[in-house]
Amino acid sequence: MMTLMMDRPTFYRVYRKKSTEGFQSTPYVVTLFSCTLWILYALVKSGSELLVTINGVGCAIETAYIAMYLVYAPKACRVLTAKMLLGLNVGLLGLVALVTMLLPASKGNTLRVHVLGWICVSVALAVFAAPLSIMRLVIRTKSVEFMPFSLSFCLVVSAVIWFAYGALNKDVFVAFPNVLGFVFGLAQMALYMAYRNKKPKAGVVMVEEVKLPAEHIKETEPSPEARVSCGGAEVHPVADTVVIDVMEPTTEVPDPEQAAIVKPDTAIAVAV
Repeated sequence: MMTLMMDRPTFYRVYRKKSTEGFQSTPYVVTLFSCTLWILYALVKSGSELLVTINGVGCAIETAYIAMYLVYAPKACRVLTAKMLLGLNVGLLGLVALVTMLLPASKGNTLRVHVLGWICVSVALAVFAAPLSIMRLVIRTKSVEFMPFSLSFCLVVSAVIWFAYGALNKDVFVAFPNVLGFVFGLAQMALYMAYRNKKPKAGVVMVEEVKLPAEHIKETEPSPEARVSCGGAEVHPVADTVVIDVMEPTTEVPDPEQAAIVKPDTAIAVAV
């Protein structure tokens, strides 16, 4: 529950600014898929009421996050999110449920439990491995801005609790993936401690929006080169504005033709 609630500040910010600001919906769609799979597993295996309860709450929380994302995200991001929801949480989940129900019944649903269990383990491992990209970013930029310590700590605590639950109930499908979750959580915490006082790497240049006088702003039609990335999709910006690099003070107004064009109210981090 603690881990699922860690994204409240992010979505409070989305609600306050009425914009998703480049946040991606993929983690929330995948987490919703994982929760529904664990509910299906718990319904097949007897004595797993706690899994149904926790993952039921998780489904409600992730659904709320995704609903808010769909309200405030750009059109292309909403379309991409809807496709992922239909593909994972309707298509793939429905296929898994159908295959499970077609498997021959046995005492204790042993075959069904094993098939669903390994599917759940595979998805759980993918979810636990997802932060590896963030860890790589921390090492490259020497900045822990994108990897809060509180989230890593909650991942470790959650992994320990669920491992204990799986061990006590002799459920290898619950215990096994949380070993990896515990290891990744500790690795993130160690990385945070190593880089928390480090200065960002010099090769990382931040470019931010600059307010230019109206006479120096040239409205342009969106071009194929001016695109906004959205979780793997590319969309044209609604309106273009001219920005300049402000790493060093300057009184000169750049030629708008040569300036970078980005979506308004969006800061860009360029890693070199």
